[in-house]
Amino acid sequence: MNTFSSTTVLEGHLERITFHNEENHFAIARFRPAKSSNTITVLGTLPNPNLGETLRITGVWETNRRYGEQLRIQTVEVVMPATVDGIKRYLESGFIRGIGPKTAARLVKHFQEKTLEIIEAAPHRLTEVKGIGPSGAKSIVNSWYAHHAIRGLMQFLQECGVKTSYGAKIYNHYGPDAVDIIREDPFRLAEDIPGIGFYVADAVIRHYGIWVDEARRVGACILHLLKQGVDDGHVFLYADQLAKLCVSKFEISTEPFWEALEDLEAGGDIVTVTGDNPEIPTAVYPKHLYEAEAGIADRLLAMMSVPVSKLDIDSEDILGTIMQKLAVQLSQEQVAVVKGVIDRHIAIVTGGPGTGKTTLIRSLTAIFGQAGKQILLAAPTGRAARRLGEVTGRKAETIHKLLGYSPQTGLFDKNRDEPLAADVVIIDEASMIDTVLMFHLLQAVHVRSRLILVGDVFQLPSVGAGNVLSDLIKSERIQTFELKEIFRQARQSPIVVNAHHIREGVKPDFAGDGETLAECCFIVEKNPETVVRKIIELCRRRIPEQFGMDPVRDIQIITPMHRGLVGTIHLNQVLQKALNPTDGEIKIMDDTFKPGDKVMQLKNDYLKEVFNGDIGTILSIEKKREDIAVDFDGRRVTYDFAELDDISLAYAITVHKSQGSEYPAVIIPLLTHHYPLLQRNLLYTAISRGRHLVVLIGTPKAFAIALKNNKPQHRLSGLADRLCEG
Repeated sequence: MNTFSSTTVLEGHLERITFHNEENHFAIARFRPAKSSNTITVLGTLPNPNLGETLRITGVWETNRRYGEQLRIQTVEVVMPATVDGIKRYLESGFIRGIGPKTAARLVKHFQEKTLEIIEAAPHRLTEVKGIGPSGAKSIVNSWYAHHAIRGLMQFLQECGVKTSYGAKIYNHYGPDAVDIIREDPFRLAEDIPGIGFYVADAVIRHYGIWVDEARRVGACILHLLKQGVDDGHVFLYADQLAKLCVSKFEISTEPFWEALEDLEAGGDIVTVTGDNPEIPTAVYPKHLYEAEAGIADRLLAMMSVPVSKLDIDSEDILGTIMQKLAVQLSQEQVAVVKGVIDRHIAIVTGGPGTGKTTLIRSLTAIFGQAGKQILLAAPTGRAARRLGEVTGRKAETIHKLLGYSPQTGLFDKNRDEPLAADVVIIDEASMIDTVLMFHLLQAVHVRSRLILVGDVFQLPSVGAGNVLSDLIKSERIQTFELKEIFRQARQSPIVVNAHHIREGVKPDFAGDGETLAECCFIVEKNPETVVRKIIELCRRRIPEQFGMDPVRDIQIITPMHRGLVGTIHLNQVLQKALNPTDGEIKIMDDTFKPGDKVMQLKNDYLKEVFNGDIGTILSIEKKREDIAVDFDGRRVTYDFAELDDISLAYAITVHKSQGSEYPAVIIPLLTHHYPLLQRNLLYTAISRGRHLVVLIGTPKAFAIALKNNKPQHRLSGLADRLCEG
């Protein structure tokens, strides 16, 4: 691609929006310059694009080998119409909530060329127009300010050299006054929006030359870098590593760095740990993660020091109880694992799909139940807990609900002073538990209770910081039992067999002739646009016709990333259009929802009793009441429009969001565009989510990269060492 350095300024209007990413506002559109009969392609950051609006675009020309000349957007500003007819057309475009063609006509008739000035500077006068009451006027004004404020924020960020993709998050936090708030106190961003706040604040300070307390800046920088490390899964970062990052990224010299580090520790924000080995640098922990990691190790060591009460049961009794309760014949391997687990205070059971982990949990509950023990079952997510309850026939909850988490206080009802009333606590999908949640779980498990952790250690680690299950196994202090035998029925499933091949780094055997889909197959396609079209075709026609599955309910697209043509954002947009022709949509900020849409809950909501990862279907949208009703497995849950940040479209989800769930059919796009995320454990996790059908679509090269890459990012954690030293 060739780029011409000279800057071009064009005024005109959008005629067609080819692509718009509602998360970062990147758009590709056809733009018609004023007094021109031809259109051009423009691409770049374009907040809230509206057809017909007059825009002044500043950009540079690029020549794309495939698409020809394109104008790369640098800045955009809206050119307000000055004539009555222009104002009327502008308001009729529909971008302001509460103004349709009829209302626009009445406004312009009443205020003439001062219409926009009235909306901007004297909104109380809008009620002079027939049909506009106080609530209608408020809605118009709020929509007007939201529409223009986000564009002003984007321009402000562009001037400071900051990625405009951060604009939506900043606007959602501060609203229309975002720019004024940032200018008044840039470092408020670092405190209010961890992750991106410091970066934006520092860029604003540099651009405008704002004076700040240097000690505050360096301290904020260290906390910012630590937060980035935590977001990447680390429990701590090394001090030398932090010092180098401060120098390379933010031009902070070493002397103020070490001074700020001491101040942060004295203030209780961080904890530093220096070991006996001088070759290992000082570790810097956020204080809450230090306390959580140390607390996990201390609690486990305390539990292991307490003798376990033996169950008086032999192999014959085990087999008899299982046959009587479950009508299941255990293998010799399973019997050996059951005997080993019931004799341990704390035990880990791990294994791949088809190795009988679920049967083992059912067997353990039957044996402990027969012995009169009080048993509690839980899993990290709502879907995993529901599945655990279905297969065991017993009550199972999320770990948060089991511990009585309060979203209002951020505290747990169950803790060391008020432990769980259980002789045995069994946790499924334990690989998904992060450091903080494991700490709170262990605090609530009585020191004399048995704790059994079940999970597939080869799956993706937790979203939160740490790699707890792997660290517990690595320490060799917790007895670990690995199920290796694949059962006969599972061996007949190409999905299970191929998942194990991938786990071992062996190239799978994909069947299928291209026309007829096999149970586990690979469709070769390298062009992202074609991949998207084929995914739509698989959902709309091929899978429903061959397997009788519902396009929305039974088929789940699982993709490695959010961005790009085959990321969740774009796939959800095109799949919504292709699979749900229902009318009655509602657009709230950057999200569009329709009745019949497949949606996912994004965080635990204990009042509504819906949890992170739960998938439902929108039943209705009531615009007058401003609420949406969603069906979650037969339960009707209502959301106010203000709560819609809690859900997202779920036609396509990430691999991380799919953990702990199974779906009748899974489609997995896999392209070299996903290179940073092409890892064997990600591929293994995605494939093992499919129950009856798995379709991969992409390139053999991308698959080979993922299969070969068995070195996922190492997470810095001290848990294994703490257990070894204890």
